[in-house]
Amino acid sequence: MSLYTALISGVVFPLQERLKHHDTTRVHREMEQSQYWPVERLDALRISRLKALLSHAGEQVPYYQALFAKLKFDPGSLSSIADLRRLPFLDKAVIRANTEALKSAQAKDLARFNTGGSSGEPLIFFIGNERVSHDVAAKWRATRWWDVNIGDPEIVLWGSPIELTSQDRVRQFRDALMRTKLLPAFEMSPQKVAGFIAEIQAMRPKMLFGYPSAFAHIARHAQDHDIRLDNLGIKVAFVTSERLYDHQRQLIQSVFGCPVANGYGGRDAGFIAHQCPAGSMHLTYEDIIVEIIDPEGRVLAPGESGEIVVTHLATKDFPFIRYRTGDIGVLDDQPCSCGRTLPLLKSIEGRSTDFLVAKNGTVMHGLSLIYLVRDLPGVRQFKIVQESLDLTRIQLVTDANFDPAQLPNIERGGKARLGESVTVEVSLVDEIPPEKSGKYRYVVSRVETGNPNPETPT
Repeated sequence: MSLYTALISGVVFPLQERLKHHDTTRVHREMEQSQYWPVERLDALRISRLKALLSHAGEQVPYYQALFAKLKFDPGSLSSIADLRRLPFLDKAVIRANTEALKSAQAKDLARFNTGGSSGEPLIFFIGNERVSHDVAAKWRATRWWDVNIGDPEIVLWGSPIELTSQDRVRQFRDALMRTKLLPAFEMSPQKVAGFIAEIQAMRPKMLFGYPSAFAHIARHAQDHDIRLDNLGIKVAFVTSERLYDHQRQLIQSVFGCPVANGYGGRDAGFIAHQCPAGSMHLTYEDIIVEIIDPEGRVLAPGESGEIVVTHLATKDFPFIRYRTGDIGVLDDQPCSCGRTLPLLKSIEGRSTDFLVAKNGTVMHGLSLIYLVRDLPGVRQFKIVQESLDLTRIQLVTDANFDPAQLPNIERGGKARLGESVTVEVSLVDEIPPEKSGKYRYVVSRVETGNPNPETPT
């Protein structure tokens, strides 16, 4: 660690967090210790914190005051995590209908957030200082797993309006002090990408952070133009907010000359899991209880695939209790070779809207159609939109290496998977714009999948 990084991570950043009334430094210090605790000790901590969260909700949060009274639920009677199953799920519709009633009477300095909204109604919710402190501390801990730290030079490739509309002078000064360079992922034209590559070369960052699709796009551009980026000393590329595909990981690793560390979470659900250098996705086990449920809402055992439901233990100000994420994943019950005892998320299989439904009702992952187009010569970008059981559209951005004779083959392949009576429209387009958030969606299905919480694609 350089002297400058030590100064930023040890003095400047903790001071900033204290001025913002965040308890990040203390939480991070405790997390550095608890990641090696025996699981039994971690479980005892979680039960204690869950009781505290539910007790506060029952006393101070109007929505839960009414719910607990209706169910005759006593938080003090809770003896295990399984007792959470006595409570109903929290979903986006419930939050939209009860936004004010979900605020704690003791909450202050709440920050308003929203997620989604690109093609449906956005979810508006609130986050307090406790939640921010815990999420930032968890991210900080995961960053240190890769031998980088706050204060090391960092390129952030992001598209959220929250970050990109707050670039005032104070923010710019802080980013410069922290050696963080924020690049907007809204537009990825060849000219913009060339500019991003120049910025990366000039900065020589120790770490990258952003969308896997955006970094893969930059890597492909560098590869096509024989630009070397593997000699800059980049130690790790942190990717999040989208599904990470194997071909993206391989491309980013090859071009940037560094490992790719996957992270999973969201503004609503929190910092759920992060990959360690041994390759495992460790849960933020001290803060977040993860349940995997089937379409009927039954909790599944490790190894079984279902919807990810989270309870965030640092959300007294605006509780997220048994919150349906709409994501599909699998828990693991095996230990990691890295020595950390934090349990694992075995896989993240995508959003419920990343799955397609065949005409006969069979649910299949979007990869079933992605494989039809992804590796074809000349395909630069693609997007698959299942409008209904009877119509699926496939958009392709191609270059001179693409053979138009492949179009009927793609159509036939789509019909073979979805059903011979299904209309599969394959079209060539000049560009595929990202979502309003700056993310790219490879697969969007507007068909009910049978998952517990299907939603309009966002």
